[in-house]
Amino acid sequence: MSDPDKKAKPAQENPLANIFINVLIPVLALSYLSKEPGAAEAKSWHIGPLYALFVALAFPIGYGLWFFVKTKKMNFFSALGLFSVLLTGGLTLFLWNKDGTVKENAAVLFGLKEASIPFVLGFAVIASHWSKTPLLRSFLYSDSIFDINKIERKVNEIGKQVEYNKVLLSSTILFGMSFFISTFLNFGLAMYFLGDLDHTAADAREIYNEKVAKVTGWGFVVIGLPIMVFLFFTLRKLLGGLRDLTGFKDEELMMPR
Repeated sequence: MSDPDKKAKPAQENPLANIFINVLIPVLALSYLSKEPGAAEAKSWHIGPLYALFVALAFPIGYGLWFFVKTKKMNFFSALGLFSVLLTGGLTLFLWNKDGTVKENAAVLFGLKEASIPFVLGFAVIASHWSKTPLLRSFLYSDSIFDINKIERKVNEIGKQVEYNKVLLSSTILFGMSFFISTFLNFGLAMYFLGDLDHTAADAREIYNEKVAKVTGWGFVVIGLPIMVFLFFTLRKLLGGLRDLTGFKDEELMMPR
């Protein structure tokens, strides 16, 4: 019999499903479905750039809405991710011309779109430090990782609230900086793949889709790996600050496993 006093754990996103639906399927759709059905060497699965775009967007949008219905809530990051997908679709349709070409400034505009999301995240992470729900606690300084109650009891006991806040602020700034780094990397990656796009080509929309797929696929590695390294450094910095402040060892700062 279940204990009525125990709260059910909130549903968690499956990271593999997240990557598969939000990265892999869109990359495959844009890469392999974009050729016009009537073009030379077209295969049975080629549905054209417009329908390929719809397929690529449908999975992340559908997954985001499904998870929202399932959990009955949409956090800041989920909402921003869904907005990013919709922005990608809207911007792409704006950049496409009816004759199959794309607008001359497509690379710059797409690069700015790619850079805007991490920039907003970085700003939001730092600004949220002064709110009731700091975003640092959604990622690094989480009560599923750190024994925050024990740490804050110790901080109150020794009267180090100001110093404690400084440790969290410095970690928040470092964490926010990782998103600002991603801002420049996102823009650079978009310009690298889209910068040489021949916007006057008759099949420019197909090529555009293929290059956007490369931006998405390579971005997961080129951008994700440095950010993970940066976040590891931020975590070590946070641990060091809490260790010096409380006198606890690393294992005492963390939740027991």
